Order: sequence, then C-alpha cells, then structure tokens
Amino acid sequence: MTPLARKIANLIQQTGPLKISDYFSLCLADPDHGYYQSRDPFGQSGDFITAPEISQLFGEMIGVFLVQAWRAQGAPEKVRIVEIGPGRGTLMSDALRVIARLAPELYEGATIHMVETSERLRNVQRQTLVRIKKRISWHDAFEEIPAGFTLMVANELFDAIPIRQFVKTPQGFCERMVGLDDNGKLAFGLGPGGLDTTLLPIEETAVPEGAIFEISPARSAVMQSVAAKIVRDGGTALTIDYGHTITGFGDTLQAVHRHEFDPPLARPGEADLTSHVDFQVLAETAMAVGAHVHRTMNQGDFLLGLGIVERAGALGSGRDSLTQATISDAVNRLAGEGEGRMGALFKVLAISGSPVRIAPFDPQTA
Repeated sequence: MTPLARKIANLIQQTGPLKISDYFSLCLADPDHGYYQSRDPFGQSGDFITAPEISQLFGEMIGVFLVQAWRAQGAPEKVRIVEIGPGRGTLMSDALRVIARLAPELYEGATIHMVETSERLRNVQRQTLVRIKKRISWHDAFEEIPAGFTLMVANELFDAIPIRQFVKTPQGFCERMVGLDDNGKLAFGLGPGGLDTTLLPIEETAVPEGAIFEISPARSAVMQSVAAKIVRDGGTALTIDYGHTITGFGDTLQAVHRHEFDPPLARPGEADLTSHVDFQVLAETAMAVGAHVHRTMNQGDFLLGLGIVERAGALGSGRDSLTQATISDAVNRLAGEGEGRMGALFKVLAISGSPVRIAPFDPQTA
C-alpha cells in the first residue's frame, strides 16, 4: 500500500467508508501525500502529457482566440488574462507570445493572473514565464481575481475536480463508496442513497440495474463562480477538457500512472485521478447565472477553425523534413480523431458576459 493508501485505510477504519468525492480529493490534494503536492505529473517523465506540452501550436491557438474574443467585445483597455490550473505555465507563455504579436495594446495593458494552489508548480511557472514573472499575480482561488474585463482559460481543470457516483440497485440509487475488503485493502462498495433523481437525463424507472450516474457539485460551483464574474465584469471564459456534450450514464473514474491507465484504487497519491466532464451540466450552470454560452465544439474543430493547419505550415516552412514531420504529428495528436488523438475526445466550451459572436464558435456575419 502507498503511504496515502495506509492513511485512507486508517481513516475508513475510524470513520467508515468514504464517498468517491472525498477519496478523489485526498488522492490529489492530501497535504502530505496528495498527487499534486508531491510530484511533477507532466511530460514524458511524468504520468501524462497535456496539449500545451505536445506543441506550442496549442497555446498559440488559444492566444488567437483570446485576441478575437477581446476584439469582438470592443477591445477594452483594462483586461485580466487568467488561467486556472496553469500546469507548467507553457500554455500561458505560448498564448502571450501570440497576443503580443497580434494585439500589442492588449498585451501591454493586461494584468496576468494564475490560479494555482501548489507552491511547487508556482515555482515551475515562474521559471517558464521568467521574462514576465513580475507582471504575474498568483492566487489560491478564482474569487481573488480583481474586478475587470476578464479573458480566462482552463485547460484540463474540471476533470481533476471530484465527482460523486451513484449506482442503480433494486432499491433505487445508492452512492458508491470506498471501503475496505476482508484483507484490509481499499475496495468499492455501496452506501445509502441520496441522489436527486431530477438530475437524471431519463426517468429513474427506465435506468437499468447496475448503471452508474456521476454528478459533481464542486464542478458546478466552480463554473458558477466563473460565470458570475464574467457576467458581472464582462469577458469570455474558455474551458477545454475531455468529456461528453450530453449528460449520460457510465463509470468514467480513472487513474493514470506513467502514461498508462491504472485501477483507481491501486496507488492513491502516486497516480493521477480524473473523470470525464459533463459539458451539458457546465453549460446549463453558466446559463443559469446569465452567461451567454457559445456552442460546445470538439477540440479538433476548434483548433482547425482557428487556423492550426495554416500556422503549422508557416512554422514548418523551410525546416528540415524531420521537423516538419514532428509538427505534422503534433497537429494530428491535437486535432485528429482516433486512438491517441485529442480532437474528438476533448471538448471546448466558451461563455461570455453578453451575447457576442466569436470565431470559431459562431458564424461571422459580413
């Protein structure tokens, strides 16, 4: 057992089985053994590679989008450029480089804000953004961002926010829990009910026995906070993550260790723990606050619509064949479909403070 597994087992012995959401939180954020507190998960030497680490093209397209969102809303003078969960700072670095080239006045006038709770990752971000680190403010929570027109990005944020799971049984829905088996090892079990069945996409009686339904009040709370600020102060928030556009059923809880899927209970604190994001719920949450929700897109369509192929061609122009092949492979990984590619699995949701047309989400009128 990992050190965190022993800690969780002791906790279960003392207080009883844990909700999936509590287990999820401990795995990622336990102050002593939590995954994000104790290791660098990114890159080949870590457990997974995020889109900004695959190629500079990803962050550059984000920069293009932020410029378009800014211009579509009247190019205001005072702007907050915000990233929640900025990883190594690679996305922000690449996006700002493009913003500086396409809209120097936006780049010079904006304040830059990073929402990051890990001091270790903050230090990595300072190294990545060393040239402008004096311009950056770090925050523990999104609510700390100063008032003002906001351009926000959250890439692979919501998948790391805890979920709860409920299983359909003959007696109705029961909550899935983490307890101990006869050998003292972590094991899944069932606890009491408690699911608000009005959240189900179909009538409860039509749900087959054994079906798993996931909810995440914590994700909704984050989106509610983001949307409220965007409505109040103006701006646009962009969310990119893997997930589904329509609420459904299924067990999406998963762990990743050294670039391979791992049983979720196998090595708590030493493997990344995530689940798929329900973009329908995020969109409905933002609309309930009064935000304008742009249509959800696949990541591939989003990047292609912003010109990633054209940018890749310019980046590879005059370079050797190996470099050109590497750039082409990166475009396929980011925008293509199929195994090992992110274009269809990852979704992109944008919300704005008022109705506004922003490419590539909205057709542009002449």
